[in-house]
Amino acid sequence: MRNLKNVPAIDWVKTALCVIIYLLIVLWTQNAWLLLLLPVVFDIYSSEIIPWGFWKKRKDGKKPSAIVEWIDAIVFALVAVYFVNLFLFQNYKIPTSSLEKSLLVGDHLCVSKYNYGPRMPNTPLSIPMTQNTMPFTTATPSYLEWPMWDYHRLAGTDSVRRGDIVVFNFPAGDTVCVNMTNPDYYSIALIRGYNIISQNVKAQETLRSKTSTWERNHYVMELGRQSMRQPSSQLSDIIWRPVDRRDCYVKRCVGMPGDSLMIRHNTVYINGKEEADYPDVQHNYYVTTNGQLLNDRFFDNLGVSIEDRKQAGLGPTYVIPLTREKAKAVAQLPSIKSIEIDEEEPDSVGLSVYPFTPDQPWSRDNYGPIWIPKRGATMELTPANALLYERAITAYEGHKMDVREGKVFIDGQEATTYTFGMDYFFMMGDNRHKSADSRYWGFVPEDHVIGRPIFVWLSLDPDKSFPANIRWNRLFKTDFDRR
Repeated sequence: MRNLKNVPAIDWVKTALCVIIYLLIVLWTQNAWLLLLLPVVFDIYSSEIIPWGFWKKRKDGKKPSAIVEWIDAIVFALVAVYFVNLFLFQNYKIPTSSLEKSLLVGDHLCVSKYNYGPRMPNTPLSIPMTQNTMPFTTATPSYLEWPMWDYHRLAGTDSVRRGDIVVFNFPAGDTVCVNMTNPDYYSIALIRGYNIISQNVKAQETLRSKTSTWERNHYVMELGRQSMRQPSSQLSDIIWRPVDRRDCYVKRCVGMPGDSLMIRHNTVYINGKEEADYPDVQHNYYVTTNGQLLNDRFFDNLGVSIEDRKQAGLGPTYVIPLTREKAKAVAQLPSIKSIEIDEEEPDSVGLSVYPFTPDQPWSRDNYGPIWIPKRGATMELTPANALLYERAITAYEGHKMDVREGKVFIDGQEATTYTFGMDYFFMMGDNRHKSADSRYWGFVPEDHVIGRPIFVWLSLDPDKSFPANIRWNRLFKTDFDRR
């Protein structure tokens, strides 16, 4: 311990600066618990009650060895990178083609967290630079579930706007089958539930006796869950993940809180008005040639990956993802006989898209109308719309919900209205026919939003080998987030 009277003036200056910076961090995070560490900051620079640098000192009083200095530098760098990753920037690699041609498979993004405001972690005790599992494992958690902090977002420079490409935690990733992560747990349960019903007359009669969409869906879901919990099921290893430990997704925000969204014939309508396509939005087209097969050069010129080069059957018809402009250009080629956009008609069974019910027979290309919840907005709550907003009310805002005898109950009390506590967003991929998005798992709550990509720092083409796989023209690309 140092005698405070003998502390050099320069150390007092360092102490004062560090204390001021630390207090500003406490104020920014609005976390009073951090004040408990303030004496530690003071001790490091002034009193030195705890010998923080004991491991670097040598008995003979000489300078630390080069190895010790390297370890010291590496530890400092790791701590700095951890806090940069937590509060400022994060790397994200595009794994699928859901946003082509805006973002390509193999793009590495620098994601800004400060734009929308960084979130305080729900699970502060975790292995740095990991998402939900330990490296090289699929089931060992990389975090502790205690302590668990509530959602709190720090001040940012911007907010989510329509047209932004957003990185967020997967909303349906709260419950995960360790042995099968795609499709999500809820889709698996519904599929298994309906399979059971199709083979069981008694279950079919029970389903018909249910009087509301909510009750029917829950009956089917519970049948599926029961089958998954059986010891003989390969899907019985089921875990829960907190918000900040759910898998990361990236999509474009097309619907804002309070909007009414509808899709008709592949066209998005917001509040009744047609939305123009974003520049790189594409759909699947059936392209039929005059008889000849299409070669690699044809696909390369269109920028179609090997994965997307599919024939529809054995004839000269292909299913190709194209923007509307490229579709028009392809239609003018002399070798092309016809080109027609792929469109799913409304599904009479109602099981192809969220909320997966025959009472709302929507499809991928003919969806809604659906109202997007907004913080502070009060909505009439009925058995007819309870299923649409159940996950927002229960999974995201923490209430208990039930529907019986034609009435809705929240936390045991009958409810005819509900006031939302968070903003929600409707996210879609630009590659509209190859994107698992809000049409399949619903709204994205504000507490799931991570950040906004600001540029591509590396892009590797998975169809090529090094060094030809480096897409030099995409390095530091920034113009992909809005019209």
